[in-house]
Amino acid sequence: MFEFLKKLVAKEKPQKTKKAAAKAPAKPITKPKKAAAKAPAKPITKPKKAAAKAPARHTTKETSENDDSLKKNIIELEPKKKGLFGFAEKIKKGLTKTREKLASPLTELFSFNKIDNSFYEELETILLTADVGIPATDLLISNVKASVQKDKIVDPKALKELLKKNMVALLSTVEEQLVVKKTSPFVIMMVGVNGTGKTTTIGKLTKYLTDQNQSVLIAAGDTFRAAAVEQLQVWGERNKVAVISQETGDPSAVIFDAINSAKAKKIDVAIADTAGRLPTQKHLLDEITKIKKVMAKCHESAPHEVMLVIDANTGQNAINQLKAFNEALGVTGLVITKLDGTAKGGILAAIAKEIPTPIRFIGVGEGIDDLRIFNAKEYVEAMFE
Repeated sequence: MFEFLKKLVAKEKPQKTKKAAAKAPAKPITKPKKAAAKAPAKPITKPKKAAAKAPARHTTKETSENDDSLKKNIIELEPKKKGLFGFAEKIKKGLTKTREKLASPLTELFSFNKIDNSFYEELETILLTADVGIPATDLLISNVKASVQKDKIVDPKALKELLKKNMVALLSTVEEQLVVKKTSPFVIMMVGVNGTGKTTTIGKLTKYLTDQNQSVLIAAGDTFRAAAVEQLQVWGERNKVAVISQETGDPSAVIFDAINSAKAKKIDVAIADTAGRLPTQKHLLDEITKIKKVMAKCHESAPHEVMLVIDANTGQNAINQLKAFNEALGVTGLVITKLDGTAKGGILAAIAKEIPTPIRFIGVGEGIDDLRIFNAKEYVEAMFE
């Protein structure tokens, strides 16, 4: 009996040990899990917040510093653009197509071994291709021949500078800047064929005049084209000048009101836009003649400048336009536009020879500052360089 009880007690002891062993691992497994879950949560959250804040402050400082430096650079560079170098570079860029048209043939021509009839014939062809025109071409070649005989020039390479010199002399006869007289207002009548860039030229001319400290008022006299009035209003806003217009009405009445408004406000310059018209349409030219008479009635000796806008792409047709408008109105100044889009830059020489008329400005790009005062020497350098 005693032995039986011993065995029974021995069997119960290992069972308790097993239970204790089972309970023991349960506690350590639970505790590390909780600790492991909490531990990584804190470090992950903290670095994210720190990383987000740090770059944000740094980026803001850099941006403001860069903006300030950019503003300083713009202020420093602006005066340089108005210098002679910037002007010459712009002309050169604008006449790229004309220069490319002349460069290769002239380089080949001046590499000839001698100056003979075939040399002059080739030179004539090159000049005519650039729309210099027959009368101007004949004059230039005649002057070159005379210099060759007088100075006994035998090297064709020396003729390039000689040609440039004669071209400058010819174009200098039409180099004449616009002078705004103190007539309060000085009235400029803008005329031209449709599509020459007349409306855009008015906007650029306004910018040029305001830069010269002249107050300007624009008369939207092209009442036949609604888009022209809208364009001038946009240009007026950009240049901060008044634009007088009517939705429907007689162009003479619009211009009459504009000139009287300019007189009352003591405006320096009044620019009057007119509808584009073809030189072959005599009845339209008669209408524009009436507008000119209306100007003279409301202001003494107005218009003080009749400015014809010519598209350089028209080539020799520009001569016909100038003749027609000159007969009807008496053109006093020219603006040659779109020279950056054509290889016909020689048309200025044709005008200088056939109908010498002061060339006030040339257009060499689409920018608001791309209306440039005509300078014969710089123009020729840009053509032949």
